[in-house]
Amino acid sequence: MRSVCAMNAHHKKSGPAIRQFAGRLLLGTVLSGVVMAGVVVSIAPAQAQSGALANDARVQFDIPAQNLDRALTAFADQADVKLFFPSEGIANVQAGAVSGRFTREQALQMLLSGSGYSWRVTDDDTITIIGGLGSTDASNGIVLDPVRVEAAREVERADGPVQGYVAKRSLSATKTDTPILETAQSISVVTTEEIEDQGSQTVMQAMRYTPGAFTGQVGASNRYDYVILRGLVDRSIDNIYLDGMKTMSDDSTYSSMQIDPYFVERIDTVKGPASVLYGRSSPGGLVALSSKKPEFEQKGEVELSYGTRNQRGVAFDITGPLTEGDKLAYRLVGKADAADTQFDYAKEERYVIAPSLTANFTDDTSLTLMGYFQRDPEGGTHNGVPAEGTLYPHNGRYLPRDFFDGDPSLEKFDRTQNMIGYEFEHDFDDDLGFKQNFRFLDSDVDIDQIYQTGWDGNSDNLKRAYYGGYESLRAFTVDNQLTGKFATGKVDHTLIGGLDYQHRRSRTNYWYTAVSSINPWQPSYGNPGVTFGTPYALATKTLDQTGIYVQDQLAYENWRLSLGARQDWVETDSLNRLNEKRTGEDRSELTTRAGLLYLFDNGIAPYINYSESFNPNLYADANGDPLAPTKGTQYEAGVKYQPAGRDILLTASVFHIEQENVAIADPVTFVYSPAGTIKSQGLELEARARLTDQFSVTAGYAYTDASYDAPGDAKDGKMPMQVPEHTASLWGKYSIDAGALAGLDVAAGVRYVGETWANETNTQRVPDYTLVDLSFDYDLSRIGVENADMRLNINNLFDKEYVASCNKLANCYLGQERTVLATLRYRF
Repeated sequence: MRSVCAMNAHHKKSGPAIRQFAGRLLLGTVLSGVVMAGVVVSIAPAQAQSGALANDARVQFDIPAQNLDRALTAFADQADVKLFFPSEGIANVQAGAVSGRFTREQALQMLLSGSGYSWRVTDDDTITIIGGLGSTDASNGIVLDPVRVEAAREVERADGPVQGYVAKRSLSATKTDTPILETAQSISVVTTEEIEDQGSQTVMQAMRYTPGAFTGQVGASNRYDYVILRGLVDRSIDNIYLDGMKTMSDDSTYSSMQIDPYFVERIDTVKGPASVLYGRSSPGGLVALSSKKPEFEQKGEVELSYGTRNQRGVAFDITGPLTEGDKLAYRLVGKADAADTQFDYAKEERYVIAPSLTANFTDDTSLTLMGYFQRDPEGGTHNGVPAEGTLYPHNGRYLPRDFFDGDPSLEKFDRTQNMIGYEFEHDFDDDLGFKQNFRFLDSDVDIDQIYQTGWDGNSDNLKRAYYGGYESLRAFTVDNQLTGKFATGKVDHTLIGGLDYQHRRSRTNYWYTAVSSINPWQPSYGNPGVTFGTPYALATKTLDQTGIYVQDQLAYENWRLSLGARQDWVETDSLNRLNEKRTGEDRSELTTRAGLLYLFDNGIAPYINYSESFNPNLYADANGDPLAPTKGTQYEAGVKYQPAGRDILLTASVFHIEQENVAIADPVTFVYSPAGTIKSQGLELEARARLTDQFSVTAGYAYTDASYDAPGDAKDGKMPMQVPEHTASLWGKYSIDAGALAGLDVAAGVRYVGETWANETNTQRVPDYTLVDLSFDYDLSRIGVENADMRLNINNLFDKEYVASCNKLANCYLGQERTVLATLRYRF
């Protein structure tokens, strides 16, 4: 966002001190691609035009007809130059429209044509507007330093915060700072403002309005972040990445990590395979989180929240410099919250603290240290209930909405996840840079759970079982990147080469036993009849992955071509400590990717791409042998549109994905079995726009046609469970800036999820559902409380009762009931 302010100066003609917003494009860094640039528009007296703009390449301009001062501000923004102009009289001059690709000099000539103004260029490529009014006071002949009008453009960082709902840059798909418009792949970005406006408490909730993402796999449970992308259910819990690296969860255990969205700047969703840069990953795509990092501007906030189900929380976020000169900065983010859930006796509780420190040793070398320390003493429930009693009645009755099938005396989910890491960057020169990212994870999970296993015949009792234990996980990952920019003739290259390594070791100890049954209409708790005997399973699993990758992004005139390849070596080992049986395998895999895009001058960019994925399995079959790794291929075509100078991004894409060696777990025995190949094809539409200064909107639609390709199997040709064929969403926000309601932001959204299948043979459907969300945010400075605001979020406004999805007829998951959350925030 650009801000404009005016400052008066009354002194001699020597000129005012110019306040510059220092900008530096870190050309060699690969992951962060951090951009900090500035545009300053001010006045300095001048007498004649001289010099020429250096490297005056053509730029896309979209400047409407308006007053000259506003037109020059827009010019400085779009041309990325420093521009000084007098404020006296210039606001009364009308400038014509400039639209199209021109050099900066051509655009400036068009703006100033017939105005009586000219310009000059100084040695530092600064433009000064001269002529017209404003150099002298006619009444006394005193030469004045004119008013300085400063238009500062905050350039979006590819992994940093975004003002509003429309991100324009991303590094998640390419590991380089690349405009989304020029990336030959579908990317959706959920910004911090959208997370806040929608009252999202988990990453999974934050993606409810993202087309192509289904977040209802486990209904109202918030223990993990399940995100099904493009109809591929397999490994939906294991596609979260943090700061460009996998979170290192083990989705074959209970040790799946969860990052609280209050601690992230943005959530980028890359649709389709991304193994070329990231190694093992789902062919449906990945969800890339960007941590909040230190800033060199002192600021902070504190929040208090309270809502339904006794939800209460406090959070704070403080950042700023520790020394002068942008050398050392810190950030400290913390949160504590707790709540009951809609299920009796199930609670949620969380404590997180995340310190970070950035040191700029030189203009070319920096180091950011980061920590994330989280304790979840309570993780709610994760259980499903039978389709008989939810989708259709059992003995004429439906299960109560708040039914808890466990037992309060033996219900625990206690997760600790501690992460420390760093990002190191060094630029050898403007065109060559090195970056290394590192993170270490230490996690422990202690779990006790009793869950239903189906009806006991025709009775009103549900059979139950106990499964629990404790596990520990230690992991680290490191990613080394070297990025170079160069040209071969008229073709510009951004070449990245990398070497990464992942190591993970998990140790699990489980007990399993049948327990007493329960009547859901007359539940009796406190004596589940659990008797612990010998362990059911003791295992130690390790994974080591080494990958070498290379990618070249080529630009020739309006063409953009991306080519990439990666070689992975993966070693897995699984030790059954009960019988000392050891299984494992060594795998290597080459994955490739190619994308082609043409950027029209009017902001339309059609593209095509081909990409591959590879994901080794730590799942074992009934004999304890590891399953074959999954492989995926995707063909995608689409078109993007982003008019110059507007916060609008429209995307349409079609895709076809094939995923081989899919594994499906039995929801009762937890044994995995191969399920053949899944083919998924479809259409996705997304619009993100700030239509006016007061009104912003997001809209999305996805059509997904997924099916099994498993000849001879009953699943052949059937659609996978938990994959809606149609989803759609619409969210709008309007800011009232005048009248009695000035300072109030009103936002509302509607989400539609189409029918899904409840079983593999596609004989039982889960009905579709539509949910409405509402949000209010009021600026309390309007009533005299400065720097504070009050927000009210209402999700599932009409308290609709629905089944979110089913995993076979044994486990259906009830959707989240209406929630209301009020948040009071003070910023300083």
